[in-house]
Amino acid sequence: MDASAAGSPDHSLAEHHGRFLQFLRRRVESDAVAEDILQDAYARSLDKLDDVRDEENVVAWFHRILRNSIVDHFRRAGVERKTHAELERDAEATFEPELRQNICTCMSAVIPTLKPEYADIVGEVELGERSIAEVASEKGLTTNNATVRLHRARAALRRRLVEVCGACSTHGCLDCTCRRST
Repeated sequence: MDASAAGSPDHSLAEHHGRFLQFLRRRVESDAVAEDILQDAYARSLDKLDDVRDEENVVAWFHRILRNSIVDHFRRAGVERKTHAELERDAEATFEPELRQNICTCMSAVIPTLKPEYADIVGEVELGERSIAEVASEKGLTTNNATVRLHRARAALRRRLVEVCGACSTHGCLDCTCRRST
């Protein structure tokens, strides 16, 4: 290694790798996340590294990048948790018992026309009144995967009911006028 490489900004970053990793490990939930954040920060800094001249400035500059990366990580994690919670609430919101009695009779005819995995989960959770966690466990799915599948199955069911029943389905099929026999 020549003398110019030893004092270069990228060499300074490489020398402080362990220190940067420790900085991240104390602030995030796992070593793997710390390593991922560090690698992403290295990648993002490549374009601007030549603008930083001396070793002390490059380390301070990179610490700012790491702090911003930590903030971004937790911001993304918060959005993911919120989205997952909303999907879970939506998936757990089954039909009320008194409404269940008035559901359009077309639903039992339409459910089998959905993709098999959609028909299965919507039938189990909505009509069979089973929990998502219970169905997920039985089917070998994660609860998150089952929640997403149920969300998609409900959307497919709504579209299919509009095709089959038309106007009465847009009002929730609670007062079915299509008189389709099952």
